Amino acid sequence: MKYFILLTLLFFSNSGFSQKVLYKDVILHVGNGMRIDNALVGCDNDRFIMVKNALTSSYKAKNWDTIISLEGKHMYPAFVASNTTLGLTEIDAVRATRDFDDVGEFNPHVRTQIAFNTESRVSETVRTNGVLLTQATPRGGRVSGTSSVMRLFAWNWEDATVLKDDGIHLNWPNSIQGGGWWAEPKPKERNKNYSKEIVKLEQFFQLAFAYDVNTSKFDQRLQAMKGCFTGLKRLYIHANELQQIHDIIDFVNVFKFPFPVIVGGYDAHLVGKKLKDSKIPVMLDRIHGLPQIEDEATDLPYRIPAILNQQGIQFCLQGSGDMEAMNSRNLPFLAGTAMAYGLDEEAAVASISLAPCEIIGIAKDYGSVEKGKKASFFVSEGNALDMMTNKVTLICLDGVLQSTSNFQLELYERYKAKYEKQ
Repeated sequence: MKYFILLTLLFFSNSGFSQKVLYKDVILHVGNGMRIDNALVGCDNDRFIMVKNALTSSYKAKNWDTIISLEGKHMYPAFVASNTTLGLTEIDAVRATRDFDDVGEFNPHVRTQIAFNTESRVSETVRTNGVLLTQATPRGGRVSGTSSVMRLFAWNWEDATVLKDDGIHLNWPNSIQGGGWWAEPKPKERNKNYSKEIVKLEQFFQLAFAYDVNTSKFDQRLQAMKGCFTGLKRLYIHANELQQIHDIIDFVNVFKFPFPVIVGGYDAHLVGKKLKDSKIPVMLDRIHGLPQIEDEATDLPYRIPAILNQQGIQFCLQGSGDMEAMNSRNLPFLAGTAMAYGLDEEAAVASISLAPCEIIGIAKDYGSVEKGKKASFFVSEGNALDMMTNKVTLICLDGVLQSTSNFQLELYERYKAKYEKQ
């Protein structure tokens, strides 16, 4: 009977009919730091219309088209994979499948939105872990281009778009160069060209700031930059080193960008007060990694989220790095590691749901299970931040129920049935 209800609900939600659906008996991780152990979550078409505690609230069955008991399962808001090439690459070793790195040093006009591949088999395996939204992000050059926020269930890039051209991505010059203890014995040293590279970067931004399409010859690159100064776009500044972060804060103060964001921020915890006072959020680099300096504690990368949280710095988790597209499926487990090393469980959930949505600028509709927001969530049999208990049994994106299977699961079931017969 339960599966019949779900199939019926899936039919109506995909057919465009308005359905008032109530989910009950569910452990709700709201996404904003709160948890409700026995929640009532009501949806009308693509919006949440009720989020209450069943212990203090009641409901009338006649007001709902369908009522589903989730019997103690866990409900989470859609997780968001920020700063990733997911949807822009399929096989990293095959150049023809990579569409995120363009030729040139300053490419703010290069847009990932139209390059996003909704048929990606990689995305199929990511969304079944609860990651339903992604920030498709360019790479390469000094100014890589413009990212967009995309749905992982869609027919084409138009359908997939949640927020087009959300921000420009700037790769800040490295203040330190050379090998490290994990690679070659050559010690790190200061980049002698660091100051010159910053001057060149500032000149480009000054030119972009002064550009006026009404009085100047049209320049596609400079036109794409205008949103950073007016607040229509975020400025994502990729940097990890302490010197870089100090200089970025000064750079932001000079140009007065409305929405600057540091991406990476490995040393951000070392300048916590200054960063907090500047109100610059951090998209923290993948915490499943080694310390950057030999003398640092081996568990420092795991503890940085808790440190930033204690310092009051707004941050979210992201997993850029080697094989980042396919590793986006591990985003919940990055939050789980942060939880194991000092971050509160609901703060860990927020770090991959509401926090990235607030930083990117889509928190009005996404990031938490709250009345008025888009009905985008998933249900897991257990804690979704633990790979042993993350088992997604229901996915809803913008009020539409989606498949919880992928080609890997289908192959598993196929060959399992084959060899069980032998």
